[in-house]
Amino acid sequence: MAEIIRMPKMSDTMEEGVIAAWLKKVGDQVKPGDILAEVETDKATMELESYEEGTLLYIGVQEKDSVPVNGIIAIIGEKGEDYKHLLEGGSSAAPAKKEEAPQAAPTAPQSAPAPAEKIDTSSINATVITMPKMSDTMQEGTIATWLKKVGDAVKSGEIIAEVETDKATMELESYEDGVLLYIGVEAGNSVPVDGVIAVIGEKGADFNTLLKAHQTSGSAAEPVAESKPSAAPSQEQAPAPSVAASPAPTAAPVSSNSNERVKASPLAKKIAQDKGLDIRQVAGSGEGGRIVKKDVENFVPAAAPAVAAPAATSAPVLGQESFREEKVSQMRKTIAKRLAESKYSAPHFYLTMEINMDKAIEARKSMNEISPVKISFNDMVIKAAAAALRQHPKVNSSWLGDKIRYNDHIHIGMAVAVEEGLLVPVIRFADSLSLSQISNQAKTLGAKAKNKELQPKDWEGNTFTISNLGMFGIDEFTAIINPPDACILAVGGIKETVVVKDGQMKIGNVMKVTLSCDHRVVDGAVGSAFLLTLKGLLEDPVRILI
Repeated sequence: MAEIIRMPKMSDTMEEGVIAAWLKKVGDQVKPGDILAEVETDKATMELESYEEGTLLYIGVQEKDSVPVNGIIAIIGEKGEDYKHLLEGGSSAAPAKKEEAPQAAPTAPQSAPAPAEKIDTSSINATVITMPKMSDTMQEGTIATWLKKVGDAVKSGEIIAEVETDKATMELESYEDGVLLYIGVEAGNSVPVDGVIAVIGEKGADFNTLLKAHQTSGSAAEPVAESKPSAAPSQEQAPAPSVAASPAPTAAPVSSNSNERVKASPLAKKIAQDKGLDIRQVAGSGEGGRIVKKDVENFVPAAAPAVAAPAATSAPVLGQESFREEKVSQMRKTIAKRLAESKYSAPHFYLTMEINMDKAIEARKSMNEISPVKISFNDMVIKAAAAALRQHPKVNSSWLGDKIRYNDHIHIGMAVAVEEGLLVPVIRFADSLSLSQISNQAKTLGAKAKNKELQPKDWEGNTFTISNLGMFGIDEFTAIINPPDACILAVGGIKETVVVKDGQMKIGNVMKVTLSCDHRVVDGAVGSAFLLTLKGLLEDPVRILI
């Protein structure tokens, strides 16, 4: 039976995805674990994996085109199977490119739900499993893969599925003992928080009655694909002939003799992608054959894969104007949207101050002689900012529209540049951490951000943010406030320059910092007092340790 493949929601801010490349074309055989396409989201470019076996009958989205979440992107079924009735009953969010003659619907609509009435389920020994809320911003989750199938025995504590949230894939743990009686969401589909995804209970339990009772109670939305609005689309994508000639020449070669899903850590996949390796050729040394970082780093291909040479293009004539245009990535769209909202909704003002870093340079050199991890100047700025926030709690605040929140805890967001844009992992309770602990956390979170391994707890809850461009030779800059914070500190590089001390000109090391403030929350005097305290702590670093 043909199955609709829809665009999964891979991030809490994702509204649409872009097909970066199709790795299969209409008419190709598809097996579970095969990668159908690469999808560009707001956070990363991710692989769209098939969980169905059959023939790719229909492609609804051309490469480089976008499709809204839950829009139809493909159909997989038996060769020659009629799939047009699925398009007629599909989501109206499916993209429409070409007009097709209307056809009479061959099948009747889905039967209406049972009328709301009290259903006795006291004798049914089974439990409905709903989609949990895995982060404070999560609205939907996508079932990446099911690790159990209907009929399997399940014990409390076992992992039954992997769920994709906005920035990570997380494990869904069972808290019930019994048999997996029902799966309500196919792998690759999304379901809202509290939507029904499965039923676990004793073998033979009447789960259909339990589901009807759950539905009539109005406590959750039906998660299956047919529950989307059934308004018929006015246009359809022309079927196979128009898209069959859309190969994906840029895709890395994929081994076709593997029927199983590749088990690999996200870091291993990222390293393999960066090295241009086919991860299916790498032997895994982890638990259950899982491919880990060292497997990819130590892998030596038997022979370099033959890559088709790109079509030769003539070099532009001297003085000839030329350009190229690229569609905006999903991460860049999100950055543009959030920072534009911050810039134009929060009245920014800026305070800049010079800080003499001579003593900080000496203190860092001395501390690194005994510290278990190398302490950076950025670590010292984070520690000093946390200590200054403790003395100036009005800076450690958020604008909530009709009220201002003054945070008692201090969580420092640390801006990290990644290839696709910018992420802000959070160092929690920074004021209570030692410099070596801050250094260790900063290095760990920075590596996770670059390798796309951050978990929800790693990026949520910042109360103040620091952005440091000093390592790029930037003397000073202004940063846009990172909501929900009221302030962000922009840190420039340390520059050797002439300073006047005790009426004498001397060579000193100076660092400029600029505090961007939301004037709805923080006034000039409050921000200035904070910077004076920060200056005092960095110019005499011993005070940070008290």
